[in-house]
Amino acid sequence: MASAASSTAPGVKQGVKQEVKPGARQGVAPLRAGEGTSFLLRRLHSLSGIVPVGAFLLEHILVSNSTAITGPDAYARQVSFLGNLPLVFFLELFGIWLPIAFHGLYGFYIWYRGDGNAVEYPWSGNWMYTLQRWTGGVVFFYIVWHTYTMRFTGTDLHAFPNASFGKVQAELMNPLLLAFYVVGLIAACWHFAYGIWLFAAKWGITSGEKARQRFLAVCLGLFAVMTIVGLVSLYTFRERFPQPTPEPGTSAMQTTHTTSPNTANGKPVE
Repeated sequence: MASAASSTAPGVKQGVKQEVKPGARQGVAPLRAGEGTSFLLRRLHSLSGIVPVGAFLLEHILVSNSTAITGPDAYARQVSFLGNLPLVFFLELFGIWLPIAFHGLYGFYIWYRGDGNAVEYPWSGNWMYTLQRWTGGVVFFYIVWHTYTMRFTGTDLHAFPNASFGKVQAELMNPLLLAFYVVGLIAACWHFAYGIWLFAAKWGITSGEKARQRFLAVCLGLFAVMTIVGLVSLYTFRERFPQPTPEPGTSAMQTTHTTSPNTANGKPVE
């Protein structure tokens, strides 16, 4: 969640200071120096949206989840690889959970302190700013739900990665949860892609209107690619590999697509 551009800004033309009406197109205001703790927090907020939060999202959609397209076994191997990384708990804590918590909660604070004017001044930049705020809120709650259900309820996927495909599939069989996943996925892809554009503009990486317009096209292309790959992955979980018929006394989530023992709550099902 990047901070919003100032609603008023001085314009300079041939050495004459001109007043610019609120909402006029002025591009993206740069991050300013000399603002103490607020400046540092906004810098960290802007940077954390790219690394590590954005990098994790990119890997999660384009690498980890996309392996499901080739089948449950490939997805299980990817889950096993990630779950067996050295010091995986600390990698998740300091590389995913705490950065997401900071980026999301401070983003809500920036949103609360901001002043949206998309209705009064309905140019595209204002609508994109508003969309960036709302998608950030949706993504935060989506990630909290997804992390809680996948990591802290039911089968422990780090201990039993072969149950991972079936666990995700069982959630997506619920139409309401499927809709929630689709909305959350699209919101996450937009928030990250447009966040890259905001980051490049605010940090001075893209300078000039033409450069920003060209880079916006690149970011929109990234949004399209991530969204398509994510939706295909969801379709794969739900449609391409039918759920195995559960044994008597077990649930669909406890039944895996592999030859490994079925698991429930981290223990083999006999």
